[in-house]
Amino acid sequence: MAAATPAEALRIGGLTPLTTIDFPGRLAAVVFCQGCPWRCGYCHNTGLLDAGAPTAHTWADVQQLLHARRGLLDGVVFSGGEPTLQAALPDALARVRELGFATGLHTAGMYPERLATLLPLLDWVGLDVKAPLHRYDAITRTPGSGAKAWESLRLVLASGVAHECRTTWNAGLYGDDDLQALADALAAEGVQHWALQECRTDGTPAWAPPQAVAQRWPGTFTLRRA
Repeated sequence: MAAATPAEALRIGGLTPLTTIDFPGRLAAVVFCQGCPWRCGYCHNTGLLDAGAPTAHTWADVQQLLHARRGLLDGVVFSGGEPTLQAALPDALARVRELGFATGLHTAGMYPERLATLLPLLDWVGLDVKAPLHRYDAITRTPGSGAKAWESLRLVLASGVAHECRTTWNAGLYGDDDLQALADALAAEGVQHWALQECRTDGTPAWAPPQAVAQRWPGTFTLRRA
């Protein structure tokens, strides 16, 4: 069996020492992992897309921050980019837990087989669900991306790990009917917590809160304006 990739190999494009919004109910640090294979046109972290780009931080920086913030922080969120792209993530999660912090993950679910091995190391998952299945490949510019994301959704739901599904909706990419179809599909899978986030980029159409979608949602619905 090959040795696990150590946390020191984690490629870190950014580090936020404190957030109150990225890990529900917890004060957390955010580790932004470098690299993402998808190319969504509205991505707001384009500097993190290139997996081979120079990185601003090392694992030693994370350790130093966490040791200094013991008693002040509750958890650490690994975001991106796409954290599951990196082989060093399992060891990084395990070591964060050893220090006594809760672990969170932001992911688009593009590697369900890797996500399955990570779920036992996680206390919370924020799963990015971009669109109804038939719209996925056009958004990510990656064939087969939707099937991967929905497989990951089912893994998260079956795991019992606390989670939130979130959708950044660009009304220029699909309209109200497709948004309702997405909501119906998520509800049919058993999703209870769904956040709809406004996409604001140059040229994005004016965004009207989808009241009908919100009213029909059977669980907890959160609307996040840009």
